[in-house]
Amino acid sequence: MTASVLSLLRRFAANLRRGLCTASGRFAVVVGIAVAIGSSVAHAATAPFEVRVTGSGPDVLMIPGLASSGAVWDDTVKQLCTSHRCHVFTLAGFAGVPAQPGPLLDDVDTALAAYIEQQHLKAPVVVGHSLGGFVALRLAIAHPADVGKLVIVDSLPALGAVRMDSLTPQQLRDFAPQMRTQMLAQDPAAYAAGQAQTIATLVTAPADVARVQAWGKASDRVTVIDAMADMLGEDLRPRLSAIKAPTLVMGSWIAYKDSSTLEQTRAVYERQYRTLAGVQVAMSPAGRHFIMLDDPVWFEQTLEAFVR
Repeated sequence: MTASVLSLLRRFAANLRRGLCTASGRFAVVVGIAVAIGSSVAHAATAPFEVRVTGSGPDVLMIPGLASSGAVWDDTVKQLCTSHRCHVFTLAGFAGVPAQPGPLLDDVDTALAAYIEQQHLKAPVVVGHSLGGFVALRLAIAHPADVGKLVIVDSLPALGAVRMDSLTPQQLRDFAPQMRTQMLAQDPAAYAAGQAQTIATLVTAPADVARVQAWGKASDRVTVIDAMADMLGEDLRPRLSAIKAPTLVMGSWIAYKDSSTLEQTRAVYERQYRTLAGVQVAMSPAGRHFIMLDDPVWFEQTLEAFVR
């Protein structure tokens, strides 16, 4: 959601600040996090996600980010699912999964809680990347007894306030409809024009750039924009204390090495998560926003050490 999520949000915050003052801020940069969506697929009445189950052992739920496929976890599954049962999700409207009408985040919240109950999962580990991390936070807040451990990969509880801590939940809620309108009105060609630059901030290897790009192109544009606006308009910080699960937050910082130190970037995560008791923040030494692709050895070792 940017050579981690933060590089794009610095520009977003500047636009947001102008918008709060003038009511005419532009939000083109926000859709960069959606990896340059260039097409829209037909809506269909389907479940709010598809899920693939692999392995056996303690259960781990793995939720990818905005416009991403569950395939983003493939390398992680190869390592982790020799000793765990991994439930790998792709959300409706993302990466070729048919879209559905209605508020995606709310529908996924309800469906994930129902999935845990129906599958008789006992306090599974929940891992979420980017928007998937935001979904995981919402699940752990609303259903604290359903989550055994929580792993958040480069995601924040108040994305819209990343550079403006003083923004209130109400200000973010009030601004979300304008964000949505601005993003929906943008010429689709503008997505493609900024694609190469945007993807380079999210992930490093050319092959991974191509994969992330393909997932974005196969995603439903309206679903992506709606989910992005809903996330940017919601502030989970006041509710983090409801989370009872031990929580690990993995952050990325390497894209800022020319302008920010590791500790300065870490402080952003610690500030946003300060009301979550016992939270651990670990900073990837080499990964951009897609840490599991950019820094897989560190990611897998850090994840396994936490979930075991």
